[in-house]
Amino acid sequence: MKKLIITIDTEGDNLWEWKPNKEITTNNALYLQRFQNLCNIYNFKPVWLTNYEMIMDDNYVDFISNVIEHNQGEIGMHLHAWNSLPEYKIKNVNGEAPYLIEYPIEIMEQKIDYLTSLIKKKVGVCPISHRAGRWATNDNYFDLLIKYGYKVDCSVTPGISWENNLGGTYDSKGTDYTDHSHECYWIENKNKTQEILEVPVSVFNSHKCFMPQKMSLKKILGSMYRSLKGENLWLRPDGYNNKQMQYMIDKYVKSNQDYIMFMIHSSELMPGGSPTFKTKESIEELYHSLEEIFQKLAQNFYGVTLEEYYNEKKEKK
Repeated sequence: MKKLIITIDTEGDNLWEWKPNKEITTNNALYLQRFQNLCNIYNFKPVWLTNYEMIMDDNYVDFISNVIEHNQGEIGMHLHAWNSLPEYKIKNVNGEAPYLIEYPIEIMEQKIDYLTSLIKKKVGVCPISHRAGRWATNDNYFDLLIKYGYKVDCSVTPGISWENNLGGTYDSKGTDYTDHSHECYWIENKNKTQEILEVPVSVFNSHKCFMPQKMSLKKILGSMYRSLKGENLWLRPDGYNNKQMQYMIDKYVKSNQDYIMFMIHSSELMPGGSPTFKTKESIEELYHSLEEIFQKLAQNFYGVTLEEYYNEKKEKK
């Protein structure tokens, strides 16, 4: 059987609508146990990639501590530069959330050090897995992750460029992963003395035409256009892509890939926590979809954490 890696960007409520100086809440911490319970049914082990505001939430700390105690998952680090301590003011001319890679390297290091130490202090575990906020990485970032004990990263989205996504400062942009590998690979630090394992997000480019669940001429034409152009499929529920996810799973079963990666945001598990799932009804529909997807995955995949996947690759190296 192949491996399933479930990753959750564990962060504050509805950060898609966040703007500078806006308060960040963490009510979604109260909605995570249901997802964990579903994972437990299939012995899947989610990786909770945790940012600053969530590790400061007592309800979340209680939740993740129980997950760790019972070996039901893993805590990793997910750094949002704009509100992770220490504070550092940059000239935000775009009004967007700045990338960590926009900050001076010494500030990048301080923020990585602080959040890593805070997670260890709160739950007694030093995280070794990581995903960058807003998917943005560079060589300096990887060097710092290696320096602070990180063994595995899952920030790369192969075939996708984030360059059109502005940061905060002038001329800032996201990272281009268009030509990056879909398979895991090792990244060395600049001195070539240490390395980190990159486990890319599962992205599958498809030209299959998926008819929309709710038919309209506009949606049908949109589906036809995407099939002609090619569409990047993720194992990431959005309320409308159940067919796409099932198709993607079938493709990965037949592929040479030894893993498939699922991702979601913690705030998407709460009604109104995201633009995607705004109501209680949409959350119920999400869980109906998740149950179907997890049942299908369980036929050919077994759950591992990023740490477990890293350990296996390290042993075989």
